[in-house]
Amino acid sequence: MRDSISGKVIHGDGYGKKLGFPTVNLETTKAYIPREGVYAGDAILEGKKYRAGIVIGPIGTQKKIEAHLIGYSGDAYGKEATLQLKKYLRPYKNFNTEEELIAQIKEDLKQC
Repeated sequence: MRDSISGKVIHGDGYGKKLGFPTVNLETTKAYIPREGVYAGDAILEGKKYRAGIVIGPIGTQKKIEAHLIGYSGDAYGKEATLQLKKYLRPYKNFNTEEELIAQIKEDLKQC
């Protein structure tokens, strides 16, 4: 698997940051978006590569695309980023509690 998605970093809903896993949210014009799910991959931002947990999820008629960049702590808003999908980890799903979601994110990131 070597899909990549590039786009501008836009403001999301802040939920990842609230949970302790801030994400970059991408706005893309790419016509083909891979299936919904959680992926291990890389993110390229400002010429630097980061390991990343990437989520492609539903949002209306568009796909929500966001990634947690391991080791990144800057301000990426308005910058161009490329997400490289390396491995499909699991389907996208909703969780009953924030605690369950946080535990799953930790497990997902171990595979990244």
